[in-house]
Amino acid sequence: MSIEVRIPTILRPHTKNEKVVTGEGETVGELFADLDTRYSGLRARVVTEEGALHRFVNVYINDEDVRFIGGLEAKLADGDSVTILPAVAGGM
Repeated sequence: MSIEVRIPTILRPHTKNEKVVTGEGETVGELFADLDTRYSGLRARVVTEEGALHRFVNVYINDEDVRFIGGLEAKLADGDSVTILPAVAGGM
């Protein structure tokens, strides 16, 4: 099963500057583990040592926030698109 993953600019040094990579896994957690075998350090930027999504990283499956559909246990299907977005904060 092939999953397309869109990589934000800040994480591209981990993917050899690739904007889009592909990975495999039945869940989001498995996908990040698979990606880390080819792109060392990527998983640590998205997943904490405790096994949860980092607080300021948003992950979407086909435009659905994974926090509302199971987090790292959210199921993936062949052809899904996963987007990683770092949260942006600002102020005056």
